[in-house]
Amino acid sequence: MNNFTEYLKKYTENKSVCILGFGREGKSTYRLLDKYCSPKSVAISDLNPVDRATNSLPENVGIITGENYQDCLDDFDIVFKSPGIVLKKSPSDLKCEITSETQVFFTVFREQIIGITGTKGKSTVSSLIYHILKESGKETYLVGNIGVPVFDIAEDVKKETVIVCELSCHQLEYMTVSPTTAVFLNLYEEHLDHYGTMENYYNAKRNIYLHQKENDRLLINSDIAPENDNQYIYTISAENPSADIYVHDSIVIKEEDYEAYKIPVDKIRLLGIHNHYNIAVAYFITSFYVEQEDFEKALCTFNPLAHRLEYVDTVDGVRYYDDSISTACATAVEALKSVPNAKTILIGGMDRGINYTTLVDFLNTCDVNIVCMETSGKRIFDMIHNMDFNNSERVHYVPHLEDAVKLAHEITPTGKSCVLSPAAASYGIFRNFEERGNVFKKLVSELKGNAGE
Repeated sequence: MNNFTEYLKKYTENKSVCILGFGREGKSTYRLLDKYCSPKSVAISDLNPVDRATNSLPENVGIITGENYQDCLDDFDIVFKSPGIVLKKSPSDLKCEITSETQVFFTVFREQIIGITGTKGKSTVSSLIYHILKESGKETYLVGNIGVPVFDIAEDVKKETVIVCELSCHQLEYMTVSPTTAVFLNLYEEHLDHYGTMENYYNAKRNIYLHQKENDRLLINSDIAPENDNQYIYTISAENPSADIYVHDSIVIKEEDYEAYKIPVDKIRLLGIHNHYNIAVAYFITSFYVEQEDFEKALCTFNPLAHRLEYVDTVDGVRYYDDSISTACATAVEALKSVPNAKTILIGGMDRGINYTTLVDFLNTCDVNIVCMETSGKRIFDMIHNMDFNNSERVHYVPHLEDAVKLAHEITPTGKSCVLSPAAASYGIFRNFEERGNVFKKLVSELKGNAGE
């Protein structure tokens, strides 16, 4: 039993505990509670059915499911909330203590954690930082929103371990502890279906730095104004030369008397100018842990993550790219700027109420085919046809992704590229952006089969 398991045991001792949400994180929480702790009682509450036998849950573990699964929360002392659960009541209106794996884990290990958040790029940056540290011989883990619950590694963390943790707004929403090293990449319109306003969305995100302590370190996009002056604050930008770290024309410049770093663009596998910003973030953060020579060596061996401007295949002379991760205007714009010879873009998905003006304005300046789909795509299509748009005949609407891929195959010229960069969420249509990207790849593969290749 290490310091963490001792803390968890003491924290839950003689307390009634509810695990709210029994997905991957909820099961991870139950495993450690069952292995190390002696709570007064444990129950699992979930909207969906929970099978006792399949999950090896003993009879003394309560199971609450169905539409009213949150009505029981005040029957418990502590509630471990999974990130995907939206509380029906504010924690201030509940008698129980709302906590999470992330909150408990950070309470013990905050000084060893590099926390990364932002609307876009956090998975790439987190994976890149982890890859550089690991390839440089550091003891390190990659956890959090990337898909690995923090409790999965809690038993194995050593004093020298560096923990790279990707953090979503949902993980941060009720956090009262921040990591010693925090990264806030950017802030775009997202998750407004849940938060309602950008202010509420930002208030969730800012918990990554809001509770930092004296001498903690924050790297933040220069467009975002931090409110805590206890830590060392460094700004970063690809547009603002006065930022502490400025990346421009593949050169990373620090404000202090450091030699500028030239990104070896001809040797790396990360596609797109926007990834130079991500590389600059990783360069700065890992400079506190590794030498520049080790950084560059690892950078050149890093493989981009799936569904992020990922080359899929070439069919009838057209190159197809999967950027299914795209759920915002800015990422769709960057996709068109980054993909070589982009001629067709597939956009649309679940409509979260995002303002698409910036994307439509950019599309008006581009000579690309625009294939809109699903509900947000229909809204974009209608916006374009209700304005003075350059050559609106290049704008199409089809119901679903399958129709969009077929149309793209018909209208994209040989030697050009087609990119799926939806600028919209996948929920309600696909389980997640990964499934959407995988379906896109399958549809492209079927095009190739139909072409007889």
